[in-house]
Amino acid sequence: MPRAVGMSAASAVLIMPILRDAFLALSTNAAARNFIVGFPLSRKITRRFVAGETLDDAVHAVKNLNGEGLLVTLDHLGESVATADDARRAKDDYLVALDAIAKNNLQSHVSVKLTHMGLDLDPELCLANMREIVGMAQAIGTKTRIDMEDSARTQITLNIFKTLREEYDNVGIVIQAYLFRSEADMRELYAMGARVRLCKGAYKEPPDISFAEKKDTDANYLKLTEIFLGANGASTGAQLALATHDEKIIEWSKQYIKTHNVPYDRFEFQMLYGIRSDLQRQLVQAGYPMRVYVPYGSQWYPYFMRRLAERPANVIFLLSNLFK
Repeated sequence: MPRAVGMSAASAVLIMPILRDAFLALSTNAAARNFIVGFPLSRKITRRFVAGETLDDAVHAVKNLNGEGLLVTLDHLGESVATADDARRAKDDYLVALDAIAKNNLQSHVSVKLTHMGLDLDPELCLANMREIVGMAQAIGTKTRIDMEDSARTQITLNIFKTLREEYDNVGIVIQAYLFRSEADMRELYAMGARVRLCKGAYKEPPDISFAEKKDTDANYLKLTEIFLGANGASTGAQLALATHDEKIIEWSKQYIKTHNVPYDRFEFQMLYGIRSDLQRQLVQAGYPMRVYVPYGSQWYPYFMRRLAERPANVIFLLSNLFK
């Protein structure tokens, strides 16, 4: 991770967790949200991480990425809706996005947050909305991934995923490596032959349920990867999406895949739109399946703050744009 000029390694180690906590706090702060969203240059700055506010913006971005050999998963930004009507409108937006994927022959899946579908209002409403999305995705020959949110929603998210998976074979889930429970979850999902995106985690979690140190999360990430890329996975149909920008983890994964002759249809690398685009293209050029998570929509603020929290060096990019 790049460091500011003159910052020592020791200083960087100390300041990064502070910045991470600050940006995570800002992600849920209404006053900060109103200020930043209203800032004249905010939309220009966020285009580093967000494809745009409209579906047309997103389709344009996906076409460009597909043209370079990159696969995509589209995320219509939004979470924690206030009313059932809001949840249904969000579901309808996804149906329109799926229609655009089909009409434009895009190599793209969709990713969905359950709170965007009304999870906190009524789990049955959420499930009904998800059935429509997953069903349409299956009809057009693509897949749906259920994003994981904070730990308070981990179990109900897994429950809804399991219900949907009994009905559809094109739905996947996300597991966060910084949670203690994730090893047990991964073993269960592996036995099911599930499609899992493995990420490190982007929420502020209490120390009694999560790893506090990056090195411990990284070690668990590798452990969970080994579980899912094991020799028996081919027979269960288990597939792993390695969602990381960490070059050390990527290099370790490449070596593991080579050493254990892991078939290329059992895994893919995934990265976020606008982050390490150079590395994304290097992986494609080397023949690895590489998928880009492309978010779009007007509700970009919480997502943007979490991206800054995950990688505070991105603040340097933000500040440099303010003075251009």
